[in-house]
Amino acid sequence: MKQGLYFAAGWIALVVGFIGMAVPLLPTVAFWILAAWCFTRSSPRLENWLLDHPIAGPHIRQWRERGAISRKGKIAASVALAASSTIGLLALSAPLSLLPLGICLTVAAFIWTRPGWRPR
Repeated sequence: MKQGLYFAAGWIALVVGFIGMAVPLLPTVAFWILAAWCFTRSSPRLENWLLDHPIAGPHIRQWRERGAISRKGKIAASVALAASSTIGLLALSAPLSLLPLGICLTVAAFIWTRPGWRPR
């Protein structure tokens, strides 16, 4: 049963990652990393497919091996976080409007303290 839950969660994360390719502010690679983690516990075939994927594979491997995020990924995430914070500041009233800003700053600090790498 546990394996089935990981398998379902992996597919959900994979689909959300694909949706993230078209929807602004929705991350793609983060969900594919989650999908690979779920497939590690449920479907080695799908895990290998993700690891061998020409776009997602190198990012997943770097995350697993070094906890690294590409510079381009860090910049894209920062832009998305800034947009999210701005929307929160404009759409919510104080002091609740500071909550998205605080969350985004915390996430940005985490992202920028990870090692970097350059995709080939």
